[in-house]
Amino acid sequence: MKILDARELTARFKGRGGPFGGHGDDVRALDSVSFSLDAGESLAVIGESGSGKTTLLRAILGLIPVSSGSVELFGGNIAAMSGDERLAARRRCGYVLQDPYSSLPPTLSVRDAVMEPWSVVHGRARGSADSRAEALLAEMKLPEDLWNVRVRYSLSGGQRQRVAVARALMLGPELLLCDEPTAMQDVSTRQEVLGVLERRVADGMAMIMVTHDLLLAHRAAKRGIVLHKGVIVDAGDTAELLRNPSHNYTKSLLAALPRI
Repeated sequence: MKILDARELTARFKGRGGPFGGHGDDVRALDSVSFSLDAGESLAVIGESGSGKTTLLRAILGLIPVSSGSVELFGGNIAAMSGDERLAARRRCGYVLQDPYSSLPPTLSVRDAVMEPWSVVHGRARGSADSRAEALLAEMKLPEDLWNVRVRYSLSGGQRQRVAVARALMLGPELLLCDEPTAMQDVSTRQEVLGVLERRVADGMAMIMVTHDLLLAHRAAKRGIVLHKGVIVDAGDTAELLRNPSHNYTKSLLAALPRI
């Protein structure tokens, strides 16, 4: 089943201009980006900061306008959908933002923060929602003594990231968009988080994993695209990207990896 089809996706933004103000030249955050994604498939989007990775995720959900091209999400053009149709499509997706400090509601408890998407869609009845949230928190290996503390207190960055992943999985998304979801994890918890995501993909969820790390891309996805200044400069099997990168930019990413 086709989940996503991006065709010649281009997004431009106004530059900041020179030292005396003005609009400046247009900046191409995305330039003719094309790829597709099926159910049960994972894709890594690889590149450094400013390469267009986060812009791509936002364009997929219709959160920013695109200059040209199209995004077919669950068989419908996201730009042509009505407001209700777009909302329904987004509810079939999970989105893990890069910054867990700004993306989680600080006044809620950890358990309630995970349950909040369910409450928005299905109402505030507890019961099964509590059980689902607790199962996700346990799967994410978050200590039970943290479930009832407010997000604002007592959580490290890595713990917040695990809460954010659990929250994104609460509605059982068909497509999960992850923006550097393990950046604050240590080695052991990173493997645990990736294991949770791998199991969901094996069960049929599609996933896009944004990362600057080629090794993490290989661990998280079988297929990858490398973005540089909004352009796909390399693409293919992530193992092959590690073994034999074809573009100099991909080679520079590989060279930056720590040697063990």
